[in-house]
Parts: sequence; C-alpha cells; structure tokens
Amino acid sequence: MPRFVAFLRALNVGGGHVVKMDVLKRAFERMGFADVETFIASGNVVFSAKAAKGHEAKISRALEQQLAYEVAPFVRTLSELAAVAAHEPFPKADVEAAPTFCVGFLSAKPDAAARKRLKALETDADRFHVRGREFWWLSKNRQGGAAISGRVLEKTLGQPTTLRGVKTILKMAARYGAFR
Repeated sequence: MPRFVAFLRALNVGGGHVVKMDVLKRAFERMGFADVETFIASGNVVFSAKAAKGHEAKISRALEQQLAYEVAPFVRTLSELAAVAAHEPFPKADVEAAPTFCVGFLSAKPDAAARKRLKALETDADRFHVRGREFWWLSKNRQGGAAISGRVLEKTLGQPTTLRGVKTILKMAARYGAFR
C-alpha cells in the first residue's frame, strides 16, 4: 500500500487547538488508513492507503466532525516528501545564517498573480521560492518575531497553507525512507 504524509494546519501551535497524538492516530485509523504514525506533536501524520487520491477531503471532513473545527490537511506521497526535502532553493550559506527556513504546503499550485503577490512580500530579511504546491521561506527573523505570519501568507497566496521547518521535513524524509 502506498504511504502518505498529511501535514495538518493549525494543530498544536500557539496554544490554540491542542490534539494529543494518540487521539489523532486513532482518528486516522477510524478513517480506514493503515500503518498510522504521528511525527512530532505538530500535526504530521504518516499513513498507508489503498486509494491514491481523495485523502484531503476525507481527512478534513472526519477531523472537523471529531474535533468540531476545520482542519486543513495537505497530503503528499513519500516521493513528493523526498522531492521537497531534496530541493535547495537558496544558497547553503544563506540557509545556515537564517533562523527561519520553512516550507509552506498548499493544496494547489499558486497562480501567477499569487506568486507575484508573494514576491512583493520579499525584503532584505525575507525571501521566497515557489515550486509546484510548495513554497520556501527564508528569513533573517525568527518565525515568531517576523512581520510575516501564516495568515499574511494565506491572504497573499489566496489559499490555506501550513508551514513546517525544513529540518523537520529532512528528518521525516530520512525516517520514512523518502530519500532515494
């Protein structure tokens, strides 16, 4: 059975919606997914499924029913996770000097207008790179202290997003054999 990763938006961040990982795991098992594992307590769920598509809608509906609030899932295959982990959009020296280096996951590729709006957010401190349904954010500011927030990014891109640190993505790719 193919393996997938669901990156869930707005779980266990900022003291908002807190969900224990064992509860999240059981919810995915009730949805019919197999080999369910959570990865750190920030809404990352790895699972197996027979079907290749349709997981985002299924997960969103089930979690909203169980948790009583909307949860946006961003599902990727392990090979897509490997491609995200392997992508190096910025020079290594810039990455090593920056306290914030994140990947933003989207449901759809941003159109030209959204990419242009994202480019307009760039400053000497903040840079962006878009590829497919992901974007990379490199910042000289700490994420919590940056003028750019997840809400600003969602408004700019015109769709929900969830951010993960690149180090987390690299650890996930290594753990789940996503590197070839």
